[in-house]
Amino acid sequence: MDNRLLEVRKLGKSWGSLRAVDGLDLELPAGETLGFLGPNGAGKTTSMAMIAGLLKPDTGSIRLENGGDPTDPEARRMLGYVPQELALYDALTVRENLHFFGSMAGLAGKALHLAADQALALAQLEERARDPVAQLSGGMKRRLNLAVALLHQPRLLLLDEPTAGVDPQSRNALLETVEELRQQGHGILYTTHYMEEAQKICTRVGIMDQGRLLAMGSVQELIRAHGGNYTVTLENETGTRSRRDRDPLAALQALEFDARRDLLFIRPPDLEQVFLNLTGRQLRE
Repeated sequence: MDNRLLEVRKLGKSWGSLRAVDGLDLELPAGETLGFLGPNGAGKTTSMAMIAGLLKPDTGSIRLENGGDPTDPEARRMLGYVPQELALYDALTVRENLHFFGSMAGLAGKALHLAADQALALAQLEERARDPVAQLSGGMKRRLNLAVALLHQPRLLLLDEPTAGVDPQSRNALLETVEELRQQGHGILYTTHYMEEAQKICTRVGIMDQGRLLAMGSVQELIRAHGGNYTVTLENETGTRSRRDRDPLAALQALEFDARRDLLFIRPPDLEQVFLNLTGRQLRE
């Protein structure tokens, strides 16, 4: 599979009459962050659970870098999975959580202690190592959740809305960590419904809705293909006038722009507009 860490073909899953995932195709190479952008119920988490080997697909195939299936425990060792819901034990300390999950990943002795120390540094929780997880803030728990998934140094990371419910400072720290991991050569599959996250860290973005992948590409590729019009607005003492057009110069001419009187505002198409054009509805519903 050359440098591809993940290959998914025609993946499908239904719950009764509901088609949760409908014919998903994707490839993820090393050194890339591929974002799934979509509202709740779009099929992102179901797709992630199948790729992680936690849910059996109805149709299609999933192949990892080593050619294995994610339901095979040996093949799954290359995976690090961060679920949407926190997977930590509140009654255990931070270090006890790391030692427990590290041992579950096959680490022991000096290797386990070293991995736990590295995870504490990654999560910036060295000073909280002896505290029960229940005493941590939401942002700290999210950082620890990510660190747990990295204990066994997986090449492929599956991050399902890892910043859900955290403050802006913690979100920024998590996003910086994800970008560092990508630069180190990890392949990262990242689900979110925050457009600003997708624009900041994803090398490619796939827009999902109602179980289907509607479009995929870099942010700029998606905007060029599906973004639509610029919004040009002029303001002066007599009021405001606005026009939408693919060519902002044409809009200026149509609005009879006067540089001596008019304040000019140009809003280019963005990822939100791409989503609206593809789905016909607001992103957060």
